[in-house]
Amino acid sequence: MHNLALLLQNQPDPEQIKHMVMAMFAVLPFIILVGLAIVIVPFWFICKKAGLSPWLSMINIIPLGNLILIYILAFAEWKVVPAPQFGWTPQPPYPPYPPQPPFPPQS
Repeated sequence: MHNLALLLQNQPDPEQIKHMVMAMFAVLPFIILVGLAIVIVPFWFICKKAGLSPWLSMINIIPLGNLILIYILAFAEWKVVPAPQFGWTPQPPYPPYPPQPPFPPQS
């Protein structure tokens, strides 16, 4: 931060700018790798659960590849068996009412 303040106040020193650019180029690949891992790992598991090749998640590396992969996942036939539903079961219907005498009683 100190270097940035000096850079903005004085005439930029070319050697100082070179050092800052080299530091940025040293850190930038790690930032890109972390960002790709954050995107690729969830898509890897989603593709595997959908019955598709998990390697399809590598499409995220190309620009707009994640948009393409989202459309592939949305419209593809997922090769999975639906899980049985163990939750709420509907209540069976009530038995019919017994016949009622006419109202009011006839004497």
